[in-house]
Amino acid sequence: MRSDEAGFTLVEVLVALAIVGVALAASVRAVGMIGQNNAALRAKSLALVEAENQLAELRLARVMPSPGRQTEACPQGPLALQCERVFTNSENNNIRQVMIRVYPEGEPDRVLAQVNGFLSALP
Repeated sequence: MRSDEAGFTLVEVLVALAIVGVALAASVRAVGMIGQNNAALRAKSLALVEAENQLAELRLARVMPSPGRQTEACPQGPLALQCERVFTNSENNNIRQVMIRVYPEGEPDRVLAQVNGFLSALP
């Protein structure tokens, strides 16, 4: 057998395979993280749209709800969301402050979106 033959040793091949395996594992993890971030951004975007819609509907209705808290289901596509509306008095009796929070159903501590605004029954 000739000792000057060109080629890779078994150790070199195993090291190369280990490096390729680590690189592939890292890329699979990165793709998984991108998918999770995409889902989270979609949920936050839908929650923000719902909160803004709720505020717009209240303004268009020109109602002055009594101070307090209201919670109702407000699903958006595949997401089961809850909308919490908190009404408080302001210094002006013709204006009421409203805070709208949107969170996943059953998880009130995980607020996805929050919008604050003012309501007035005046024309």
